[in-house]
Amino acid sequence: MNRKKLQKLTDTLTKNCKHFNKFEVNCLIKLFYDLVGGVERQGLVVGLDRNAFRNILHVTFGMTDDMIMDRVFRGFDKDNDGCVNVLEWIHGLSLFLRGSLEEKMKYCFEVFDLNGDGFISKEEMFHMLKNSLLKQPSEEDPDEGIKDLVEITLKKMDHDHDGKLSFADYELAVREDTLLLEAFGPCLPDPKSQMEFEAQVFKDPNEFNDM
Repeated sequence: MNRKKLQKLTDTLTKNCKHFNKFEVNCLIKLFYDLVGGVERQGLVVGLDRNAFRNILHVTFGMTDDMIMDRVFRGFDKDNDGCVNVLEWIHGLSLFLRGSLEEKMKYCFEVFDLNGDGFISKEEMFHMLKNSLLKQPSEEDPDEGIKDLVEITLKKMDHDHDGKLSFADYELAVREDTLLLEAFGPCLPDPKSQMEFEAQVFKDPNEFNDM
């Protein structure tokens, strides 16, 4: 991408992005094109497909849960075209790395609401917890333990007692205890991965003094 085009893209994205400054946006655009491996070819959408994106989540942010990684991909891929473009990349990372609690609650809730109906049902909780808990070799039926966990979670988080979590239930619970933000699986980077990623990507401002 030529310098002028890069600068224009950086300016546009910086205006629309509240958690990154111009230098950081520039670094993330460059990283994106490094990851995609090349420049925009005529009329071809350039982006990270599901596998490339999941690989980044796994290698960079230590995520291992396939179901959650798929949901995070969908959270980034706003136009559902099966690939994360540069705009979605910057906006997604802005929230992923630096979002406010409000933004993170909305994002996590969407990740956990597997069928997109505005509620996290018992079945969805069961699926996610079963997926994210380590399988313990034991005589007991592991599913029973997970069902118990779902009941305990509902007791703690289901404020209107309708047997499922609305966003209002979830928000109330998380405000009381922020550890519940990722109650059904890690869908945000842990602080260590986040710091390492930022330290690696946002470095050497001197390179950009002539922009």
